[in-house]
Amino acid sequence: MMIKKGFDFMLQYIADYLTYRVFQLAPGSKLADATNFFIYDTMKIFFMLAVIVFVVAIIRTYFSPERTRQILSHKREFFGNISAALLGIVTPFCSCSAVPLFIGFLESGVPLGVTFSFLISSPMVNEIAVVLLWGMFGWQIAAIYMLSGITVAIIAGVVIGKLNLEHLVEEYVLQMKAGQGQTTAASVAFRERVDYAWGYTGELLRKIWPYVVVAIAIGGFIHGYVPEDFLVQYAGKDNWFAVPLAVVIGVPLYSNAAGTIPIVYALVEKGMSIGTVLAFMMSVTALSLPEMIILRNVLKPKLIAVFVGIMTVTIIFTGYLFNAIL
Repeated sequence: MMIKKGFDFMLQYIADYLTYRVFQLAPGSKLADATNFFIYDTMKIFFMLAVIVFVVAIIRTYFSPERTRQILSHKREFFGNISAALLGIVTPFCSCSAVPLFIGFLESGVPLGVTFSFLISSPMVNEIAVVLLWGMFGWQIAAIYMLSGITVAIIAGVVIGKLNLEHLVEEYVLQMKAGQGQTTAASVAFRERVDYAWGYTGELLRKIWPYVVVAIAIGGFIHGYVPEDFLVQYAGKDNWFAVPLAVVIGVPLYSNAAGTIPIVYALVEKGMSIGTVLAFMMSVTALSLPEMIILRNVLKPKLIAVFVGIMTVTIIFTGYLFNAIL
């Protein structure tokens, strides 16, 4: 705790020095508040991202796609849904890997509903986002986010599995033979895992830094310029339309959970309720329009519509539930 406070104090000192000494912005002004937020959050988020991504990348070396398929194959559906949702936390999923993973899972005998639990959990309950939430809001909020995301993934996967919609998967997917590559992840030397994690961390940060910076800039604008009572008035938990509106706004966006956290931080700080913020994060990470377009390569439109409908209902319900209890 002392280390965390000392680290936060150091970052805040740097942000204050740059804002008020170097840029000579007037304390208390909207521009100064927005700039100070931007500098502080940029340093904190990128430091946490670098450390967390490096650690998670080492963990990921123990979970190759082949091993993941082996773990999920031939599981009884309900327990398989739970396993898939939990496994999704430590095996980050992104749109670029949607098609090969989906094909590989189905070809290996993983039930459709179990596959969806994995595909929902992996982007939604991003382990990087969980740790960032922990650092910015505390373990309680991080735990709520993780629990709600896993629950949504399990419920949605179970429902899709019960509907027996395998015939709505494109025919070529079921006819393809996924590669039977042999993995020797368990025998890889730790030094090689570290080298991989180092390279992966640098590559990932190079890819995502513009999006994270833009998100922090938006968060800084909200922090500095949006009136204190604006979001409470229009997106507080007493407004019944706030949760579905947050979902509608989140769907067209394209970002991972880590990229939305600076915006989420500013929204919460300005008074938006936790349930509404959770609904926004979930819609961005697990129900984005670009991801649906990619999944169209392997799913027929009717199955995509069912998936979107189930996800929308469960996300909105989660938002209302946490607005009611928090």
